[in-house]
Parts: sequence; structure tokens; C-alpha cells
Amino acid sequence: MGKRIFLTGGSGFFGCNLLEAYARAWDREGLQGLITVLTRHPAAFRAKAPHLAGHPAVQILEGDLADCDFGNASWDLVIHAALDNGEPLDLLERNLHSTRRVLELARRWSTSRMLFTSSGAIYGPQPPKVSQLTEDFGGAPPLAGSSAYGEAKRASELLGLLHGERHGFDFLIARGFAFLGPWLPLEGFSAAGNFIGDALTGRTIHVKGDGRPFRSYLHGEDLADWLWTILLRGVHGRPYNVGSGEAICIGDLARRIRDLLAPGLEVRVALEPGKELPQRYVPSVERARLELGLEPRIGLDEAILRTAQWNRERP
Repeated sequence: MGKRIFLTGGSGFFGCNLLEAYARAWDREGLQGLITVLTRHPAAFRAKAPHLAGHPAVQILEGDLADCDFGNASWDLVIHAALDNGEPLDLLERNLHSTRRVLELARRWSTSRMLFTSSGAIYGPQPPKVSQLTEDFGGAPPLAGSSAYGEAKRASELLGLLHGERHGFDFLIARGFAFLGPWLPLEGFSAAGNFIGDALTGRTIHVKGDGRPFRSYLHGEDLADWLWTILLRGVHGRPYNVGSGEAICIGDLARRIRDLLAPGLEVRVALEPGKELPQRYVPSVERARLELGLEPRIGLDEAILRTAQWNRERP
């Protein structure tokens, strides 16, 4: 109530869902305050999400973290959800630089709490016999260019922890897994998004592998609730997995989406089942449940239906 909040990555999947929740609370619950979204491309953000960009609780600030001059402004709470993509070396260096910059600003502004949106990628490959990854799992990404994203998140977590301890602010860590819901791209990195996009357009649903790897999916509304809760009630330097513990294999997910959205549509699996144990990417969310009272409110079927409906209604 009444806090000034600074958000990076406001036009991304995490950022838009955070803003949706903030705007709802402002409209329905009388929340007072202001959330400032830093973006390099305000026009693109306004075109993508006009109801968020034009909301009275949302302030758009044009600029780049690397060289933006914030003058004498200050913010009480900070959420760093931005991600710079690119080739492995660029990705690693840019994301570490942006995290360091946000941490320096948090110190300058005397920010009390800062949330960093990390990733389950920091754990490295999940052993097939480990059903769920806990926050104290001791794995790490392999030493390879493909690990640049996971390593950038790992190093950023440590940077934030040390800056918070030195400068006296709480640094909160949310390790995200896989999601459904508003703002999820229907073409790209997400298998679930691709399957829903195929179903909505009547295309054959293509499963690229053998369909046996396991994933789990949390809806964007739950994601936003969890992130706001971690920011406000999480413990400094204590990471929280953010996702669903309900595992489903990719092939079954494709068929579930087909049955819910386009019965009779073909699901085509590219490869025959292998003999090795299937890969997994499934978190344990017991820490979030026991310490913060967080539970997924929207089940998988409802999350699929809501994601499809949101995209049907989107201009």
C-alpha cells in the first residue's frame, strides 16, 4: 500500500502477469501506489498491452538500464524480471551487467526489498530418478555455451545475495519453471504454447522428440500471486521454486490439449520411444507451500482452457 515499485522486464511474460495482478488489486481492492516500468520501446509496449501501459497505477519510463539517468527518483521495492537474449557470451555478460546495475540502483535508492526472477535452469540437468527438484539440489549446468542462461541466473543470485548483505536490503529469489496463461507465446520456446497454437489453428500438433520428457505447468495468475508474495514475505537469500509439482509427459500434454481444444486433431510424435529414462524438469514447491502458504489455484486443464480463451479473445 502506497509503495513505489520499479520493474524491469515489464513487457515480458513475467512482467505482464505481474502488472495484471497489480492493476487488479489497484482497481478492486483500492491499492494505492505506483509501479514504474522501464522499457527501451514504450510504443511497442503500449501496442502490446495498451490496458496495462495506460493504467493509472502504471508509469512507463523509457530507457536502458545501462545508461538511463534516474535523477533524484527513488523506489521502495524493485523487481528485476528483464532478460537479454543473444549468443551465449553476449547473453551471459549482458544479464550479469543488468543485474549488477539494478543492484547498484537498489543501493542508491535505499530500496528495502528486491525480487529477482531466476530459473530452474540453475540446477542443470535433473537426474531422471529425481522426481522433483528441491531448492537445495546440488546440481549445476554443464560447462558449455548452452549453459549461459542458467549460469547467468546462478551468478546473478549470488551477486544479489552479497549486495543485499553488504548494503542492507533483502534480496528475494524466485526460480521459475514452466507456465501457461496470458502472454505466453504460442510459437517459440514453450512446448505447451506451441501445442495450444497448433490446436487453435487446426494444425497437426507436432511433438518434436519422443514425447516422454516430463514437465509441469503453473498458470500466469498463480505465477503473479507467488511472485508478489515472495517479494513481500520471502526470506532474504532463500530461493523459492515457482511452478507446479504436477508432472505430465510432453506426449500426454499434447493429447490433453488436443482433447480439450480440438478433439480429433492429429498428434504426431517425431521419434519412437527411447530406452533411456525420460528427462524431467519438475520442481518441488513444498518450501513455498509450507513457508508462504502458496498453492496452485488453477489446475492444468483449467490453465489450458484459460490460455486458449485468452488468445481467442485477444485482438
